[in-house]
Amino acid sequence: MSRLIVVSNRVNPPNPAEGGEGSVGGLAMALAAALREYSGIWFGWSGKTIPEFTGQLNMQRIEGVTVATVDLEETDYQEYYNGYANKTLWPLFHYRVDLTAYDRSFGEGYDRVNKRFAETLLPLIEPDDIVWVHDYHLIPVARELRRMGVTNRIGFFLHIPWPAHQLVTTLPRHRALVEALFHYDLIGFQTEESLQAFEGYVFSEVHGSKNDRGELVAFGQRTQAAAFPIGVDAKDFAEIVQGETARKVYDRMMAHSVFRKMIVGVDRLDYSKGLEERLVGFERFLHDHPDLRSKVMLLQIAPLSRDEVEAYQDLRGRLDGLIGRINGAYAEMDFTPIRYVNRSYRRDELAGIYRAAKAALVTPLRDGMNLVAKEYVAAQDPEDPGVLILSRFAGAARQMRDALIINPNSPEEISDALERALSMGLKERKRRWEALFDNVEREDVTAWRDNFVAALRARPGPGEDDAEIKPPPVRSLDVAAKALRTQGPEAKAMRA
Repeated sequence: MSRLIVVSNRVNPPNPAEGGEGSVGGLAMALAAALREYSGIWFGWSGKTIPEFTGQLNMQRIEGVTVATVDLEETDYQEYYNGYANKTLWPLFHYRVDLTAYDRSFGEGYDRVNKRFAETLLPLIEPDDIVWVHDYHLIPVARELRRMGVTNRIGFFLHIPWPAHQLVTTLPRHRALVEALFHYDLIGFQTEESLQAFEGYVFSEVHGSKNDRGELVAFGQRTQAAAFPIGVDAKDFAEIVQGETARKVYDRMMAHSVFRKMIVGVDRLDYSKGLEERLVGFERFLHDHPDLRSKVMLLQIAPLSRDEVEAYQDLRGRLDGLIGRINGAYAEMDFTPIRYVNRSYRRDELAGIYRAAKAALVTPLRDGMNLVAKEYVAAQDPEDPGVLILSRFAGAARQMRDALIINPNSPEEISDALERALSMGLKERKRRWEALFDNVEREDVTAWRDNFVAALRARPGPGEDDAEIKPPPVRSLDVAAKALRTQGPEAKAMRA
C-alpha cells in the first residue's frame, strides 16, 4: 500500500512526553492514526527560526509516526507566517477586508517559503506516495512540486472558509493563488457554501467550466473539488469525559458554579470568533433578565494567539475593557458574571468543563467548521445534556440544525437564546442532544479523513488519463453570465 505524506504548517503528533493524547486535538489524533496505518510521514515547520535557512530536515519517530520538520529563518517567519498567512489570507478569508494587509513583501515571502517547503519535501516523496497538504499557509506547495516533476496524487484541504469571489478579487495576484490550487488533484472544503464560492470564482472570474465528470477546468488544468465536513472523534471524547482528569475538572466546575448555571465559551482569541458580540449579547441577557443575574455565570476561555499581529493586540484590549464594564455593572460582593481565562487547556480538562456547562455559546462571525460545538455535544451527559447555541455562520450549523441557531450580530438573539436554553425542559434538551450526537458520531473525524483519502486515491494517476486539457476560450461578460446560469445545481445553489 502506498504511503500517505501529510504536509501542514505545524506538526503536532501526540507525544507522551508532552502529555500524550490529552494535549492534542482530534484532528492531530486522526492524522497520526492514518500515518501509522499507511507508514507515512508528517512534514512541516518546526516552529523554530534560525538566522539563515538551511533546508536541513529533522527526522523523528513519535508514537509510531515519522515526523520531518524544517526550521525557517526570521524573515520567512515574519513575511510568510505573520505576514501573508495571518495578515492577508486569514482576515480576507474570514470576510474582514478592513483588516487585510496587502504588502508585496508578504506575498514574496509566502511564495519563497512554499518553494522551500517543496524543495525540502521532494527527497522524501516516493513514486507511489500520495501527498495531503493542509490549509491556507501552503496553497502553492503542489505548484512547486509539479514544477520539480512530481506526478504523485496531491490533495489539498482548506480548514477555513473560502470567501465569495468578489472578496477574493480584492487580493492582488488572486488569479495566481487560485491557479496554484489547480495543480492539486483534489481540493476539499468544509462546506458546500465554500465549494460554491470557489466554483463561483472559477466560473465568473476566469471563465472556467465543469466537465462531464464533474471536474473543474481552468488555467489549462483540471481538478476535482468537493465538500468534506470535518468532525471530532466523538467516541474518544465521550470516553475521555469519563476519565479521572475530566471528572476532577467537572467536580471543580460544579462546585464553583453551585446555585448557578454555567455557560461556556471556548475560542482562540481571534476577531473571527465573535467574542465581542458574544459578550454584548450576554450583557443584554443580564439587562433583560434581572431575576436571572445571580443564577448564571459565563466562563470564557480564550487562549492568546498571534500576539505579534496588531489586530489581535487591539482585540485583547477591547475585550478586557468590555469584560471590565460588564462585571463592574452586574457583579455582587461574592460573584462576578464573567470569568475570563487567557490560557489553553488539555482535551481531557475541556471535556470536564463542557460537561459541567448547561449551555455553550459558539458565536463565530465566520468559521470553516468549529469543532468546539461538536466537542461540547460529545461531552454531554445523555441523561441531562446541556444546550448548544450556535452561530449560523459556523460551518457546523449546516450539520447541527438541532442547536439553537442564532445570528451573532444580534444581541437580542443571543439574549433570547440564552433564556430559552437555560429554561428548556429535559425532554426537549434530550431530543435535541440525541439528534446532534447522532450527527457528531456518524460524521466524525475518522470518516472525514477516510473519505478524503479514498477520494484522492480514486483520482486518475500518472499515465492513466492523458487527455489534453485545453483552456476554455475567453468569453464576453454576457456569454460568461449565460454560462453561469446554465451550470449545474451547485452554481444554482450558489446564486440562491
